[in-house]
Amino acid sequence: MGVVKVSQSFRTKVTPNRMFKALILDSHNLAPQLLFSSIKSIDFLQGEGEPGTIKQMNFTEASPYNYVKHRIDAVDEENYYCKYTLIEGDALMGKLDHIVYEVKFEAYGYGGCLCKITSEYYTIENVEIKEEDIEQGKDRAIGMYEVVEAYLLAHPHAYV
Repeated sequence: MGVVKVSQSFRTKVTPNRMFKALILDSHNLAPQLLFSSIKSIDFLQGEGEPGTIKQMNFTEASPYNYVKHRIDAVDEENYYCKYTLIEGDALMGKLDHIVYEVKFEAYGYGGCLCKITSEYYTIENVEIKEEDIEQGKDRAIGMYEVVEAYLLAHPHAYV
């Protein structure tokens, strides 16, 4: 099994607290509302958000994927940190065993934050993942973060 590790970061004009609450703690409610053209629903299959929780994200017909399942591995609300693993779904493309994500929001400037995302792609034995496959996943993640940032800027009293 090979491992490809990718790190990315970007700045927002929203506080770490609000980004964490919206993207991590309440994504099951907010993402289907904001990204309704691609995300149909996010359901809890096990747990309520604590480590060990399993969530399933169901996509609309407009998406190239049907569903993915994530397991929450760690949540630290004080330090705005979350670690979760994509454990099942067609987004693994038959090439990946699983993907581990670590997300951290840090204060940046006056009232903004720096979002740091690390992804570890664990390939199935003897399978090589293409850079373009990884880039597509990165672009989707950044797009979701940008939509949430825009929502939070337009709704300054949400997730305070």
